[in-house]
Amino acid sequence: MIRVGTGVDVHAYDAAVPLRLAGLDWPGEPGLAGHSDGDAVCHAIVDALLSAAGLGDIGGLVGVDGTTTANADSTGFLELARARLAEAGWAPVNVSAQLVGPSPKLAPRRAEAQSTLSALLGAPVSLGATTTDHLGFTGRGEGLAVIATALIERSSAPPTDQPA
Repeated sequence: MIRVGTGVDVHAYDAAVPLRLAGLDWPGEPGLAGHSDGDAVCHAIVDALLSAAGLGDIGGLVGVDGTTTANADSTGFLELARARLAEAGWAPVNVSAQLVGPSPKLAPRRAEAQSTLSALLGAPVSLGATTTDHLGFTGRGEGLAVIATALIERSSAPPTDQPA
């Protein structure tokens, strides 16, 4: 059995913090505001994985109040999501994520980011990027949005308290 899930995350730029995105540090780029490190790529992927498995969202996984996630490395959220999927009898097949915004420029570090995320998930991750031709908050350079899609497959029988 296979399932598909979608995740979306949006963060405002915050020049006062370093940029952490797709599991990488991006020196010289404005960071993203958030309770954790603001890694919108990781957050969208977590939501896509959990959604596909019917296991809720990132808020249910790590909380929403910021006390447990303050400055947390979001790659840890990916590891938690992968473990939660495994507990429920699911495994990632692949993930695709699209960054929407003017910066950072993904192309120079795409392969590195894809390799980092793929290693964390144990499945291929592909990344793309686009702009909105100066439309909306991303077009005005106020923030970054990420849309992720995850394909998962049944890896074992689900626990008796999980839907099939």
